[in-house]
Amino acid sequence: MRLILILDLVFEIFTWILVARFLLSWIPNVNYHHPVVRFIYRATDFVVRPFQGILPPVGSLDFSPLVMFLVLRLGYSLLRRILVIFVLQWIF
Repeated sequence: MRLILILDLVFEIFTWILVARFLLSWIPNVNYHHPVVRFIYRATDFVVRPFQGILPPVGSLDFSPLVMFLVLRLGYSLLRRILVIFVLQWIF
């Protein structure tokens, strides 16, 4: 069960890093060479890139991150349920 709690924590931290990335994309004149901004973009690039351009942008807003969040949430929810079932079967 500790593994599941650790995964929950990692997923929650990663979700907040993704939120920070998308909030940064709305702020004009962001210094993309700042170490924190570079960390945020490097940590999330592997998840964001496949979803870029899925939905056409409306004005300057790109709604593909919404698709990414839905897929990420559903995928993690499924993985978490499988892990809980596996752990419960292993205990009993």
